[in-house]
Amino acid sequence: MASPPFVAARVTPEMKTLLRVLAEREQITESALVRQLLEVMLRRSAVEVFPKLEALEKVSRDARLSIRRAPEDRKLLSARAMARGMASATYVSVLVRSHLRSLAPLPKEELSALKRSVAELGAIGRNLNQIARAANRGGKPTGPGREDLRSMLKVAEALRDHVKSLIPQSAPAEPGTSHPTC
Repeated sequence: MASPPFVAARVTPEMKTLLRVLAEREQITESALVRQLLEVMLRRSAVEVFPKLEALEKVSRDARLSIRRAPEDRKLLSARAMARGMASATYVSVLVRSHLRSLAPLPKEELSALKRSVAELGAIGRNLNQIARAANRGGKPTGPGREDLRSMLKVAEALRDHVKSLIPQSAPAEPGTSHPTC
C-alpha cells in the first residue's frame, strides 16, 4: 500500500514554538495537530466552495498513467519521440489519444509534405487536362494519345482525391501541436 501524501510548510521560529507547546498541551504530535488544523479549515472552506472530494480524487487518479517498458522499447520510444521533437511521455500520450479517437495523425513536416503533394498532383492534373482538351479540339499533341491522357488524368485525379481525403483526418487537433504516425 502506498504511503499517504505528505504536506510540508516553512514557518517562523515563533510559530514552530507555539505549535510544539499546543501539541504538548493536547498530548498529540505536532504532525497530528497540523493535520487536525488542516481538517477543520478545509471542512469549513469546502462546504460551499469546493467540489466533492471524491470527484477531485477520481480526476487526479485517472489523469496519470505509469507503464513499465523493456529497455529495447525505451530506446525505440525515445528515438521516435526525439524524431518528432517531443518528450517520450508526450509522444505516448499523443499515441494513446490518437488510438482512442481513431485519428491518423502526422507530424507537421509530413503533413506539409502531403499538402505539397496534393498541390503538385492538382497541377499535373490541370496540365493533363489542357493536353486532353487540345487533343479533343483536333490539335496534334505530341506524346501520349488521347486515351492515354484520359487514363493518366483519371489516375492523377483519383490519387489527388485520395491523398486529399487523408489531410483532414491528419491535421493536428489543437493549434501548435504535432502528432506522430502510428
